[in-house]
Amino acid sequence: MAAATLYAEDLLPDTRIGPLPRTSALPGETAGRTELGRLLFFDPVLSATRDVACATCHHPRFGWADGRPTPLGVHATGIGPERKLVRSAKFLPITRNAPTILNVAFNGLETGKPLDAAKSPMFWDNRVMSLETQVLAPIRSREEMRGDVCSEAEAVPAMIARLKAIPEYVRRFEGEITPGKVSQAIAAYERTLITPDTPFDRFMRGDKAAMTPAQLHGMEVFHKAGCSLCHNGPMLSDFKLHAIGLTDTTTNRTEFRTPTLRNLKHTSPYMHHGGNVTLEEVLFFYDRLMDQAAETLEGGDTDTLPPLDPLLRKMNLLPEDTPAILTFLEALNSDDYDQTVPQRVPSGLPVPR
Repeated sequence: MAAATLYAEDLLPDTRIGPLPRTSALPGETAGRTELGRLLFFDPVLSATRDVACATCHHPRFGWADGRPTPLGVHATGIGPERKLVRSAKFLPITRNAPTILNVAFNGLETGKPLDAAKSPMFWDNRVMSLETQVLAPIRSREEMRGDVCSEAEAVPAMIARLKAIPEYVRRFEGEITPGKVSQAIAAYERTLITPDTPFDRFMRGDKAAMTPAQLHGMEVFHKAGCSLCHNGPMLSDFKLHAIGLTDTTTNRTEFRTPTLRNLKHTSPYMHHGGNVTLEEVLFFYDRLMDQAAETLEGGDTDTLPPLDPLLRKMNLLPEDTPAILTFLEALNSDDYDQTVPQRVPSGLPVPR
């Protein structure tokens, strides 16, 4: 009882953690729109090359991610860790890890506040807001779904033309096919992919037997170590950008969004570059990072190092904390989510399996 009270009510507002809502559907979303979004999500016809679907990089077999350090879009074959560039391809791998879309409907959700779906931050750099806006970005991306078939400006109109040429899609859209309707359908489907009944969520709602004593101890250690300074709210993320000593080799960006800690069992590898295969490696990274922060944030030489977030000074992660924190993170996992794949899609193209 004490732990539930502490973590649900007594922490500072910016470090509270709490349960997910049981639904993420928006008003007006229908079963027909959601099923249309499901078919679109798995249909490679959305890509200019007609061989990459949304599900190519966000597949249920890999926790709705792809199990790779960084994804491969066009000019590649296979699914998940086995996906490889074709020999003739001149495309380099994308430099950022494909995050899971499990619970992505709750991006930006804060404890005790309603979610504004139009302001939900997306991507590792928060460069767009809302699921609907995010949907069209990979379709325009050369490395992800466009290739060299058309220009960036032509990518979405060409996709709409392909959909209009498929009778089943014409029927299912029940009217004019537009980019907005495509985005709304796919976003409606993605909002069904949630895990609101983990042991952590059940405990936070009052089921005191849902988490083990070891998991409750791990939750206390998690907070005392300072992890909840950034990993807070129902998604265990503040959705803010932080500098943790890593640089994107393509853009030179040094600040990245705090990732959710939900369902980590299913979504290895970790970090924005997919550079850590295990959670033990992630915690070891932060252990070393604290040593670096203690030196550089207290007036040390930073000329040759990436910048670091001042919040790191408030962390107190000890090597002996790792087992307890890992035990707490287990309570954030759930196997109870939709893992089904359509048998077919309206285009008749192969469904990613």
